[in-house]
Amino acid sequence: MSSLLFEAESPVDLHYLELLAQSYPNKVAAFSEIINLQAILNLPKGTEHFVSDLHGEYEAFCHILNSCSGVIHDKVDELFATMSAQDKAELCALIYYPEEVMNLTAQQGELNDAWYHKKLTALITLCKYLSSKYTRSKVRKAINQNYSYIIDELLHAQEGESNSRAQYHAAIIATILRTNAASHFLTSLCALAKRLAVDHLHVVGDVYDRGPHPDKIMALLMDYHSIDLQWGNHDILWMGAALGSEACIATVLRNNINYFNCSLLESAYGISLRKLNDFAQKTYTSPAKPHEDSVKPQVSSAFALNHTSAECVVGDELVVGDERAVGDERAYEQMMHAYADDNRAKMVKAITVIALKLQGQLIKRNPEFGMDDRLLLDKIDLARGTVMLGDREYQLNTTDLPTIDPDDPFALSRDEAYIMKCLKESFLQSRQLQREVAFLFSHGSIYKIFNGNLLYHGCVPLTETGELRAVNCHGQVLRGRKYLDYCEQVARQAYFQRDERSLDFMYFLWCGLLSPLAGRVMKPFERYFIDDQATHHEPRDPYYEHYYREDVCRMILREFGLNEDTGHIINGHTPIKVREGESPVRGKGKLFVIDGGLCQAYHKTTGIAGYTLICSSHGMVLKAHRAFDSIHKAIYDHVDLESEATEVEHYQSRLKVAATDNGRKIKRTIAELEALLHAYQNGLIAERA
Repeated sequence: MSSLLFEAESPVDLHYLELLAQSYPNKVAAFSEIINLQAILNLPKGTEHFVSDLHGEYEAFCHILNSCSGVIHDKVDELFATMSAQDKAELCALIYYPEEVMNLTAQQGELNDAWYHKKLTALITLCKYLSSKYTRSKVRKAINQNYSYIIDELLHAQEGESNSRAQYHAAIIATILRTNAASHFLTSLCALAKRLAVDHLHVVGDVYDRGPHPDKIMALLMDYHSIDLQWGNHDILWMGAALGSEACIATVLRNNINYFNCSLLESAYGISLRKLNDFAQKTYTSPAKPHEDSVKPQVSSAFALNHTSAECVVGDELVVGDERAVGDERAYEQMMHAYADDNRAKMVKAITVIALKLQGQLIKRNPEFGMDDRLLLDKIDLARGTVMLGDREYQLNTTDLPTIDPDDPFALSRDEAYIMKCLKESFLQSRQLQREVAFLFSHGSIYKIFNGNLLYHGCVPLTETGELRAVNCHGQVLRGRKYLDYCEQVARQAYFQRDERSLDFMYFLWCGLLSPLAGRVMKPFERYFIDDQATHHEPRDPYYEHYYREDVCRMILREFGLNEDTGHIINGHTPIKVREGESPVRGKGKLFVIDGGLCQAYHKTTGIAGYTLICSSHGMVLKAHRAFDSIHKAIYDHVDLESEATEVEHYQSRLKVAATDNGRKIKRTIAELEALLHAYQNGLIAERA
């Protein structure tokens, strides 16, 4: 019997049991729930799906989410051994994209009752198989409520059941077909299959930047049934921007204009770039070189121009749309691309200068950030076209910097200040962005402890010798878990209070060497203004050298109160260079890095298109994904995501719910219900009918 038993005679514990009695008013209700919960503890644990560094790559992520990183394909393979490879591929494509596949089948003239009957039968079989590890109640809650009773009946049809029972289930399917409801039921069964295949999703940071559609990814995540997120440095940057940090706003704009994502800002979030564009074209005569990581999209010139407006100045003439597209269309296309690129590059230059000024102001008012080495605008000699880095002078690749005042280089010009005022208002008033950031705060955190594993995006700052680094936090010296807790506390303070100190800290979390989300010195000035690539190297926290050591990984697990023998660290942030033979496994299997380069900009470097991790009741499997072609090919040609699976841990016996965090909560609830039952039996609390 629980230790609550009779501590419960104390007023506080008795009061709690009286509250519990409102939900379980008598012995029958209490022991019925105890029996139910005890049974749940013996079910297999649900499958966890870990993803990281999505970076706006919506199509690839959508397919990873729909396919559950290959779990659906694996289950179809297991269950339908006699089905042809073509039929399996068609069934998987249907589960991933039911409405699109039905539309295509209709266009091909094959969407008939026989097709529906075949697919419905297969999906019922699959969902029955996937639902075996859940309670009937949980499965029923996962079903589209409009059809929950009917689908629940079909899922619990048994082989060899009586003739009348078989006729009953056959009549249900016949009626579904006769009433033209098959498409609704089929869509619901596809959703149920995906819902049952993965019980919980972990997003280990960096939804935003680089790719074109973080907004669409966020829409998927906000609608997901069970999810947590660990903030990445790109996420915290957008969060800071949404809260009104001007340094974050300018950096978000620089990143997205540089990656040709102006339409995201304007169309998805309603942030107009017209004033910035006009200022850039008026102020700068020449852009600097493009960012070395940027990927030029394969789009028409008209689309490229429409990223900022439908207009482009060619010489002294205003060109609208494609009215100049006469004569040599190819030459025209090339010319328009050149002008669009030039316009965009000038915008990048304008916002880069503004961002560096705002960064300088922020560093000066927060010396504890330890970022004084990033104060470089005051080291520029425009007359000589040089800048001093340490004790060495470097040539600038441009001196067209008319808004930098040598006497006050970090001050915004009047026009720059006005532009930032307008942009700040746009970020604060963007309903879509504010909804997304509210979700990130409500479902996200700096780190997460889940089922004995430790999840975080970046790092735990370490010393050169691999010890936990002490960090000065506004007068407190913190390290390890306490430091990460402090970082999260300040971020949440920024959300609720919007004070300057907390908003500045959001920027520090984006790019500070001691930030657990970044862990490296970012060098936007050097990468943009200096051609000498030796200056572009970005020093990293010693963590990224020491996390190959098993003893360091075990030390970090202990720091967070985890079992170092059974626990693991799930990490993102650093793309794995598979092409060079690099492995995502660190510390002899104690740490997994699951950023394999989903972002297209990294594919040439990494050689693959991302890692994901699956943790089922049987063990942990790393999935290395090849570059995803397109949703169109997945639907029309049944081209699935090519993945290579590697089992990184196999459990000796199948893991049950009892071994999970939820299992521990259930055990506590059982103990409390047993205490309530004891209180009923001893007359301490009166039963109600």
